[in-house]
Amino acid sequence: MMMNRRTFSAALVAGAAATLVSNRSMAAAPAPAKARNVVFAHGLFADGSCWSEVIARLQKAGLNATSVQNPLTTLPEAVASVQRVLARQDGPTVLVGHSFAGMIVSEAGVHPNVSALVYIAARAPDAGEDYAALAKTFPTPPATAGIVFDGDEGRLSETAFLHDFAGDLPEAKAKVLYAVQEPFQKALLTGKTTQAAWRSKPSFYAVSTEDRTINPDLERFMAKRMGAKTIEVKASHLSLISHPDKIAQLILEAAGQHP
Repeated sequence: MMMNRRTFSAALVAGAAATLVSNRSMAAAPAPAKARNVVFAHGLFADGSCWSEVIARLQKAGLNATSVQNPLTTLPEAVASVQRVLARQDGPTVLVGHSFAGMIVSEAGVHPNVSALVYIAARAPDAGEDYAALAKTFPTPPATAGIVFDGDEGRLSETAFLHDFAGDLPEAKAKVLYAVQEPFQKALLTGKTTQAAWRSKPSFYAVSTEDRTINPDLERFMAKRMGAKTIEVKASHLSLISHPDKIAQLILEAAGQHP
């Protein structure tokens, strides 16, 4: 079948657009501004102390770190808790999120103080995207079956926490983390982001290759889609605790520092 000039031109434009999209993840990400501030957001089944091992390393490197206590109530309230902390930062700030907090990073990361984004085994939705629908296109991770509810309050069972959430941590340490997990409200899971900060900010992603809470291939898909500088860590969902050196190094890179 022969193409006329208009059809041929349209095909060229479509092909060029497709090439731009497919090459997005291969293009060199813009270099992040040098930052001395880092703000952390935690996900489900945890609280702000989960970043302690990473924070200690960043403080040693001279960075100012703040871990937000995510209320785990609704997405707007969780985002607001991070925005308040971002507003207090003096200068460029790296925003880091683990697990569910990737939703917060994607939404709050458009704040002018944010110079770079770091996702640690985290959700990375596009604006308005149904993350649950996206996740269903990949095999369901084992931890999902371990979520239990008391009315509207959700938490992870001890068995799922020890084996599917914190599987590469010593059992005694994982039991302590289980004991202090922060319950979440069902309403939190219904929220959708209205922003995708990774479309405009330098982004970094740490994939947990042994993750049983978010499918590792889903993590790889999201990291590639955003064109993030990506590392793979042989870790459970809690790489920030089991491999804090690697996570701290990635954050230092996002902060324009060289560990």
